[in-house]
Amino acid sequence: MKFAIQVNEGPYQHQAADSAYFFAKAALEKGHEIFRIFFYHDGVNNATRLTTPPQDDRNVVERWAELGGHYDLDMVVCVAAAQRRGVVDEGEAQRNGKDATNIHPRFRISGLGQLVEAAIQSDRLVVFGD
Repeated sequence: MKFAIQVNEGPYQHQAADSAYFFAKAALEKGHEIFRIFFYHDGVNNATRLTTPPQDDRNVVERWAELGGHYDLDMVVCVAAAQRRGVVDEGEAQRNGKDATNIHPRFRISGLGQLVEAAIQSDRLVVFGD
């Protein structure tokens, strides 16, 4: 089965990011395909490379990055939600006159069209969070 996953909650405010990660990991380990993971609303905070949790806590951003790297996943951050929350890549920094970036290199910023395409191309769209 081919899945698209939408993550709407941040890495530490809600269980949704952890649940989405474990769902994706389990699906991939069972041989399913993930067309795309789309981070929306506060879910875009799963993509910031500046997250530094305490040593005894899980590093949700690194978990996503490692999973994405291992399975070559397309992990897309919604541009509008990212702009509102200060998640910036090189292109958005230049376009908006910012002097720094903070997106983890395993993620990319794009628009809602990527979510629509993922839903069309997949057998199921699974949404985590409100």
